[in-house]
Amino acid sequence: MAYDASDPRSALNAPAKSAVPPPTEFAAADYAKFYETKPQEDDANGKTWYARGQNFIIAYTEAKPGATFTRKGQTDEYVVLLHDADTAADLAAGSEKKSIGGYTVTFVPPGDSSVTLPKGGRLVRMFTTRSADLAAKCSNAASYAKPHPNIPPYVSWPVPKDGYKIRTYSLDVPPAPGRFGRIFRCTTFMVNYIDPRVGPRDITKMSPHYHDDFEQCSLALEGSFIHDIRWPWIPDMRQWREDDHELCGTPSIAVIPPPSIHTTRAMDAGTNQLVDIFCPPRVDFSEKPGWVLNADDYPMPGH
Repeated sequence: MAYDASDPRSALNAPAKSAVPPPTEFAAADYAKFYETKPQEDDANGKTWYARGQNFIIAYTEAKPGATFTRKGQTDEYVVLLHDADTAADLAAGSEKKSIGGYTVTFVPPGDSSVTLPKGGRLVRMFTTRSADLAAKCSNAASYAKPHPNIPPYVSWPVPKDGYKIRTYSLDVPPAPGRFGRIFRCTTFMVNYIDPRVGPRDITKMSPHYHDDFEQCSLALEGSFIHDIRWPWIPDMRQWREDDHELCGTPSIAVIPPPSIHTTRAMDAGTNQLVDIFCPPRVDFSEKPGWVLNADDYPMPGH
């Protein structure tokens, strides 16, 4: 890891000697630039784009007023992200109903549920790839016809002691010294709403790092970003890959595979808003006191 001293992640404990076997092959990074491509759905609800990683699916929607999105027999918990403060939603899950405002992240229980946007607006939903019907819609589904290497089988995290219910959290959380972003987790996802950056990133304070055995999804909601990605050299030169320096505008996702070295540069003169997504949640972030803002609601494995 190579974090600038001003980066809160520089305080993460040094990783123990990895028990993960050295890689023998690598997956490419995936980039889904929704602004450049046709949506997978274009109907009375609006336009929806789908893209995926090994374990997760991102559904990005520009919803029309009154749009309703239902799930029948949903296998596991999913995420509803409303980035814009003036977006409102009516949620139902089983017998529970809840109306929420924008600039929120919500975790929706398994089973039957619905999300309605009375005024329309931007909607991001996050599902695991256990939702096979949605995985089949993804623009990059062919990339995962064969599971990507270096990622273990997906395992959900423990259910809250008080059971599943609609849980909504405001994103209006001020930065705090020593805390990285605004992190929320559930049984399936960890969502880190990075503190917005105004103007381009200082290229003398980058944060190149890697993950042994999990993907990172970086969702751009405002501005633009260059994702700098480098794969390690291994004895088999046939597996070597050229570096990526991919410019992604809004809206888009970058799927960063392990164990590539990566860092991201905000590029626009105005606001740049990135959301980092992990499926399942990260242990190292969860172990930092105060980093996961809803840690009291969702236990860690073994706790």
